Amino acid sequence: MTESGPQDLYGGPECPGDLRELRDRVAAFVRDHVMPCEPLLDAGGPAAADTLRALSHRARAEGLWALPLPADLGGQGLPLRAYAHLAEAEGASDHGPAALGSAPLLDALMLRRHAGPPVRERYLKKLVAGEIRTSYAMTEPDTPGSDPFLTATRAVAEDGGWRVEGRKWFTTGAADADLVTVLARTDGAPPDREGLSLLLVPTTSPGFRVVRELPVLGAGGQWEIELSGVRVDADHLVGARGAALAVAGERLQLGRTLRSLRWLGQARRAFELMRERARTRCRSRGPLGDLQLVQQHLFEALLALRTTRPLVHEAAARLDAGQDAAVEVGLAKVASARMLQQVADAAIQVHGAAGLGPDTPLPALFRTGRMARILDGPDELHIGAVARRLLR
Repeated sequence: MTESGPQDLYGGPECPGDLRELRDRVAAFVRDHVMPCEPLLDAGGPAAADTLRALSHRARAEGLWALPLPADLGGQGLPLRAYAHLAEAEGASDHGPAALGSAPLLDALMLRRHAGPPVRERYLKKLVAGEIRTSYAMTEPDTPGSDPFLTATRAVAEDGGWRVEGRKWFTTGAADADLVTVLARTDGAPPDREGLSLLLVPTTSPGFRVVRELPVLGAGGQWEIELSGVRVDADHLVGARGAALAVAGERLQLGRTLRSLRWLGQARRAFELMRERARTRCRSRGPLGDLQLVQQHLFEALLALRTTRPLVHEAAARLDAGQDAAVEVGLAKVASARMLQQVADAAIQVHGAAGLGPDTPLPALFRTGRMARILDGPDELHIGAVARRLLR
């Protein structure tokens, strides 16, 4: 294989010249400081929190903190189209966005646009500074996650505020969060298409309980929570009463695009490990890379990366320009999830037994690829939504 730079190898779009040095610094930070800490960060607990705090201090010192967050809130204000190139580099590790202060982007933008002044003033700058953490609770154990109209969690207006009852699950980072945005029914009954609202719930509220961690293919990070008579102040309503799905839809498009960019970064990581293994692992008859089937794994993986990357960046560009990106986001999400699983699977195959064990990140990358085809909406949801748009 001919030598080429990373951008040449993985195809367009090219990273703009004025961003390349910053992208390379982000990539180096993730490679040199975040990746070595992954086993500790994956384990969770106080030691992981201390490690993440130390990484955050280093990111600030190196001028890499909160690159896409709004400048007036303490971030660096990079627009999405520019940040997209950095998101690939950050996302090579699952912990990169948190270590570099980009993880709260969705919540910061949602609260900035849709929360009332008391919430914005109380929480936003702390969120961007990394002083508090947020989570987002939409899906429930007993209802299909892809059908929010069946949401059973209910918020009843009471004493000038809300009383919330219900359960949520697959809530990322809920155990460490200070605030959880909860989708609840404030009017009507399932399956009414109206009457769903978003409430920002402090996790210290009486009646808020973390029920259990939900290991996903053996890995943690997802949680089930219970809200039993949780009292929420009236000014913690996010958006208008009954307008949850409009706010959530806006958030989901950006969230799916960010995830797709990060999956590109993880797929590139798996590809590089596979390429290095094929070059350096020798049999009695020469390196693995001499075998045609290994060459086919490399070819198919690079083809998947090169054909997916433009789709994801097109979705980011349309969102950045304020254009309708429903089709582009759907295509990007499905393609990037499939691509990550394919590339990680090929890398495991080329590594053999070593690809299944704890000495490489490949099991975690493969697990993420498999999760990606369900989380943030299963493939079938996006395929159907895009097809219906095409037919209209």
